[in-house]
Amino acid sequence: MSTKSLIAALVITAGAVASSGIAVAQSDKTCDKGEFCVWAGPDYTGAVQRLDLETANPGECIPLTLTGRSFANRLSRDASVYQRENCSTEAEFTTYPKHGTYVPDAYFVIRAVEVWGP
Repeated sequence: MSTKSLIAALVITAGAVASSGIAVAQSDKTCDKGEFCVWAGPDYTGAVQRLDLETANPGECIPLTLTGRSFANRLSRDASVYQRENCSTEAEFTTYPKHGTYVPDAYFVIRAVEVWGP
């Protein structure tokens, strides 16, 4: 196989893999108004979990499906983040204000969230 043929085959294969969805997708760093978003990595990287008032009842402890290291509160309500998945106040926890609090590197890993009432 000639060098040109080999390069052409590699380019075609790379294009097919990228278009098939096999390639690793970059983290979505957006968090829309009305959402509370938690990322597995610092600086809004890695897997992301999104909560809104349809999926997060105010006053209820919501265990996360991932361990968070950065987050954004764009809800219309204050929210608390907890180190323990049961929202225990015996471990680290902090409340963040509504309408746009961004924390690129949390002080502790986040395993649960609680949204507060109006």
